Amino acid sequence: MTVFLGTHQNRIDAKGRVSIPASFRATLRAKAQPDEPIAILRPSHKHPCIEAWPPAAFASLAAPLDRLDMFGEDHEDLAAAIYADAYPVEADKEGRIMLPQALAAHAGLTEAVAFMGVGHIFQIWEPAAAERRRVEARERARSVAIPAGRQAGGNAA
Repeated sequence: MTVFLGTHQNRIDAKGRVSIPASFRATLRAKAQPDEPIAILRPSHKHPCIEAWPPAAFASLAAPLDRLDMFGEDHEDLAAAIYADAYPVEADKEGRIMLPQALAAHAGLTEAVAFMGVGHIFQIWEPAAAERRRVEARERARSVAIPAGRQAGGNAA
């Protein structure tokens, strides 16, 4: 599978590590290049959670920077928003990663986390907040109109 699916809950250990769900680790490894971190963690701009990006997907996140004046304020702001709070992480042999304290605080993580697959990335949430987000997303998704001529997966009809 090349996308992240489902919601999985794990506990944070006494050293601040949490095990990435096995299916998510397999997806990360399938997308990985040699000598790359397993994932790039960053705070979400929209939600109180951590986003986990495969390195290639993270690189594409920065593509808009190439269209901005390198010395302009917009470039500096976007670069700071993308890179300043991003943390490359490696998993140990048990599949655990260390959650950076700043990101754990952003997401309100203390004892347990919920890993939510959202397609090409996954998010790390405080479990109760993750449940609220899933309920909210389902409610809002009911009113989303998919443009005519499009099928699931983005293919034209």
